[in-house]
Amino acid sequence: MNAWRDERDQTLVKSLDGLSPRLNGVRGPIVEGVLKRVVGLTLEAVGCSVQIGGRCRVEAADGVSQEAEVVGFSGDRIFLMPAGEMHGLLPNARVIPIRHAAEVAVGDALLGRVLDGEGQPLDGKPAPRCTDRVRLNGTPINPLSRAPIREPLDVGVRIINSLLTVGRGQRIGLFAGTGVGKSTLLGMMTRYTNADVIVVGLIGERGREVREFIENSLGPEGMRRAVVVATPSDRSPLMRLRGASLATAIAEYFRDQGKNVLLLMDSLTRFAQAQREIGLAVGEPPTTRGYPPSVFARLPQLVERAGNGLDGTGSITAFYTVLTEGDDPNDPIADCARGILDGHILLSRSIADSGIYPAIDIESSISRCAVEITDTPHQQLVRRFRQLFSAYQRNRDLISIGAYQKGSDARVDTAIAMWPRIEEFLKQDVREPATCAGSLGALQNLLTTN
Repeated sequence: MNAWRDERDQTLVKSLDGLSPRLNGVRGPIVEGVLKRVVGLTLEAVGCSVQIGGRCRVEAADGVSQEAEVVGFSGDRIFLMPAGEMHGLLPNARVIPIRHAAEVAVGDALLGRVLDGEGQPLDGKPAPRCTDRVRLNGTPINPLSRAPIREPLDVGVRIINSLLTVGRGQRIGLFAGTGVGKSTLLGMMTRYTNADVIVVGLIGERGREVREFIENSLGPEGMRRAVVVATPSDRSPLMRLRGASLATAIAEYFRDQGKNVLLLMDSLTRFAQAQREIGLAVGEPPTTRGYPPSVFARLPQLVERAGNGLDGTGSITAFYTVLTEGDDPNDPIADCARGILDGHILLSRSIADSGIYPAIDIESSISRCAVEITDTPHQQLVRRFRQLFSAYQRNRDLISIGAYQKGSDARVDTAIAMWPRIEEFLKQDVREPATCAGSLGALQNLLTTN
């Protein structure tokens, strides 16, 4: 056992990190193999040669085949990650490579449906009849061929529309701990964003939240233009990865049809954790806080698929939620996400505790495309608001205990006088949408009225 482990550690393990351009399929005649070992979440088979990302069927004792995906190899052994439960597997079970490619059926029939990571319906309705098929892992777009971000997107949230303006085709991270209103904010954007199609990926979250999000956040009207892909936390790590890829592939299809798509993925952290489970299972060394290198390779591969398409096609405006462990905005996944996204919105627990919702931390949030999609007067209003907001926050403790002396700083004096109105501006009822024009008007009225 130890000798085999030493040999395995010394052998380069090719894990599922996008190294192969052809992720599925088998060349030449199909050669069956046999199952030799089950180690943790990984199946080890010999006798068959399958590409990284290829799929196999493993026959169980009850005669029902289980699908698994090749995530690595060492010598003549291939490592497979099962898509479902591993019950009923026996030593020397047949491992049969599958020749078909990793494609998904797409079309307008998906609208209003709830699917799992394999594209199978979860809503009790018949399988959607789709005639088109696309690659699960997408096709990279030449960055010089992408349409630039030039048009603002109305998300229905006053703070975002006015102070953190989002462009159509932008990719934004929503950073939040637990219980600070992340799901509520997602629901507001789902209902009020001006988009042709909404694709929601619920990746690795609690199972009960799936129905709650559909009924409370989307509602019947929202579901008519939405596709929901749900792979809860009790699904295998491979299924969670596929769920994220499937949601993105569906969004890419509608974008290429000329539609403006809103992609909401909750959460990018669970996607990274699923890849961590797979990477560690095939022998990758843990690096930063237990995350293997393949995690940081997979994140940009997923995120870069969103955004504007070729000139003349549609767009994917994506919001990825990032769970900050212990409210630490500098954990590895949050730090990596900030570097590959076009902006980030941080939800603050202290702001939520003060009764302000959505609890967006203006000082720590940024939209990197705001300068290109807003005019100079708008940018001047945003700078003026940030100056007043920061001046008050820096002196909050002195103001609270009455130690601040009026007249010490003119900007702080102005911020104190305006603070009740600033707080009202920051608050928004979940049932009241705010348009871009209305949000900008409210900001202008706030800063120009004495």
